[in-house]
Amino acid sequence: MNHQLLDPPIRNKESFLGDSLRIEGIPVQGYEQVLRVTDKKSGLKAIVAIHNTSLGPALGGVRIQPYTSFEAALEDALRLAKGMTYKSAVASVGFGGGKSVIIADPKVQKTPELLSAFGRGVEQLGGNYICAEDSGCTMEDVRVIRRATKYVVGLPNAKSSGDPGPFTAWGTFRGMQATIKRLFGTDSIEGKVVAVQGLGNVGSHLIEYLFWAGAELIVADLDPVKTAEAAHKYGAKVVPVDQILGVPCDILAPCAFGGIINDDTIPSFRCRGIAGSANNQLLRDFHADKLSARGILYAPDFVINAGGLLNVSAELEEAGYQVALPRYKVHHIYDTLLAIYEIAEKNRESTHASSLALADYRIRYGIGKRTVLPVFHHTAT
Repeated sequence: MNHQLLDPPIRNKESFLGDSLRIEGIPVQGYEQVLRVTDKKSGLKAIVAIHNTSLGPALGGVRIQPYTSFEAALEDALRLAKGMTYKSAVASVGFGGGKSVIIADPKVQKTPELLSAFGRGVEQLGGNYICAEDSGCTMEDVRVIRRATKYVVGLPNAKSSGDPGPFTAWGTFRGMQATIKRLFGTDSIEGKVVAVQGLGNVGSHLIEYLFWAGAELIVADLDPVKTAEAAHKYGAKVVPVDQILGVPCDILAPCAFGGIINDDTIPSFRCRGIAGSANNQLLRDFHADKLSARGILYAPDFVINAGGLLNVSAELEEAGYQVALPRYKVHHIYDTLLAIYEIAEKNRESTHASSLALADYRIRYGIGKRTVLPVFHHTAT
């Protein structure tokens, strides 16, 4: 543990809290802490993964999904936590990388009791992990979690930063402009064909920005109501979810789940660039090299989708949340990506490799390391 700002986390193998909440350590090489959090009374089954806190306490969302197995949930938590380490380092927010997953169907198994039990588990970490909304976990859910712990961001109240979705979408839009600039010599999106996979909280905002910028939209989502709305409001062409990755387009924007860039999908891509908000788009790091070999420009996900992180981290500043600060930082994701593209070309490596090298350099030399405690200005409301 390097930041030395907060109380030490749970170190013992198992910790029993109250009558039913249980926290058990899982040893994973390369991670500072991985915890299984369970509560028999509420039915909670969760994992908290803390990858690296060299630059500050870990900050990352709570994903709620009905994983097929504990092993699948663990793999997702580990990949997401590691991605948050790199995202935070490149974004220079003074936080480390962490993530949590709750194994549950958010439509039928998510209850106030389950969320409260999870919050009690987070509280026991003493601020070494700070949570936020993510897939399956809404702002109202984090409000419930907040009743059990103060270590929460992105709450729907005046002292918090609210919904990070629009900021993530704007950062993705700006990153897309940088990608188009690199490919076409101009960052104008007018007339460019953009295929968007996923119309969730980020994708739905992104297609609105793209529409007003003059893009021709192709969309896919499992929810027919969302695609029908996109077709009506933005003139989007709707294709089945199993076809969106292979449609001819200028930019493919993955805005759903990770792992979609892999051995099976790469040969079918018919795009010039990939620039989307989904986390962990590469199934494996070497798939970035395969994209480069095909001449497809890839905007590393942990760089382009940092807008939400930049927004929620701003509420923990000593002066409190001031919306102009994250707006400025998110806007400049454009410049960060252009610099990464230039470095990658100069070093004859993938854009992913260049981004990882940048993140590792900042972590190794403590660039952007937090020097003051985060301040939780929000109340329990």
